[in-house]
Amino acid sequence: MKLATPRWWYSRDGKTGAIARLLLWPISLVWAAVTARRIARGRPVDPGVPVVCVGNLTMGGTGKTPVVREIARRLGGAVLSRGYGGSLAGPVQVDPAHHTAAEVGDEPLMLARDMAVWIARDRAAGALAAAQAGAAVIVMDDGHQNPSVAKTLSLVVVDGETRDDEWPFGDGRVFPAGPMREPLKVGLGRADAAVVLLPADLDAPDPELVAALSAVPVLIARLAPAAPPPDGPQVGFAGVGKPWKVERALQAAGCELQDFWPFPDHHPYDDATLQRLADRAAQFGAGLVTTEKDWARLPAPWRPRVVAWPVRAVFDDEAALDALLSKQR
Repeated sequence: MKLATPRWWYSRDGKTGAIARLLLWPISLVWAAVTARRIARGRPVDPGVPVVCVGNLTMGGTGKTPVVREIARRLGGAVLSRGYGGSLAGPVQVDPAHHTAAEVGDEPLMLARDMAVWIARDRAAGALAAAQAGAAVIVMDDGHQNPSVAKTLSLVVVDGETRDDEWPFGDGRVFPAGPMREPLKVGLGRADAAVVLLPADLDAPDPELVAALSAVPVLIARLAPAAPPPDGPQVGFAGVGKPWKVERALQAAGCELQDFWPFPDHHPYDDATLQRLADRAAQFGAGLVTTEKDWARLPAPWRPRVVAWPVRAVFDDEAALDALLSKQR
C-alpha cells in the first residue's frame, strides 16, 4: 500500500520527526550516491527535437503538472510522461476515449484531453516515438534526475507555500529522511531556471526561498482556479502529493467545505471508498469535489457524481517565460 507524504518532511527545524530522520539518514546517503552515479553515467539520447524538462527537486506535490500543461500549451508540444501508476509500458500515445488511468496513469489521461501525450517507462524510447510521430517539441513531465534524454531546457518546480514553518526542502535531507531527491545545490546545478509556484492566496514568495534558488533565474507562477468551486456545501477529497494544499485551495476559493478526506498520491478509488465519501456528503447535504487528477482515476459510474475542480498555472512575468521558451520552438 502506498503511504501518504509525511508532513514532517517539510518542517525545516528538524525537530519534528527527529527520530525518523535519524533512523533513515543512512539510507538517504545511499539514495543520494546512487542518484548521483546514475546521472553521471547517463548517455542521453537526442530525439532530434527540443526537449523541455519540467522536473522536481523534491518528492511530493509541487504543482508540477499545471506547469507542464501551461508550457506545453504555449509551445504546442507533446507531453512525455512515465505514466506512473499505469500498466502500459509504452511508448504509446494516450487516447482518453480508449485508455484508463489504470493503463496510462492519471496525469497523462488528464492532460490528454487538451494535448498530445505520450507515455513510456523508457523515456528515451518515448521521446523518439513522439518525435517520429511529428512532435516538434517535447515537454517532459518529470525526469530532472533521469539522464536518458538530452534536454534543451530544464526547469524545476518548487512549492512556494512556506507558511506554518512549512519549507519546501524541509531541513535539506534527501529521501527517505527528507523530501529532497538530491541535494539542493546539486539539483540546481543542472537546472536552467526554477519556477516557484504560489497558492492563489499568497501575494509573494518568501524572500528567503527566492534567495535559496538564486543560483538560477526564478520565475513566479500562481496556482489559480480555472473555474469557481461548485456551489453549496461540499465534501472534498484528494489523493495527491500534498492533499492538505487542495483543502486550503478550495477554502481560499470560497468553497463551502464541510469535510475533507486526504489520500496517498495516485490513490486508486474503489466503490467502497467512494460510497463512504458519498455517505459522508449526504450527512451534510453536500456534493463531492476533487481535483482533475483524482477525477481521472474515478470509476466511470462515479464521475457524474463528483465535480472535478480545475486549476492552472499563471505566470507573473509571461515575457520572461516566453524568453526562456523562445529557443525551443
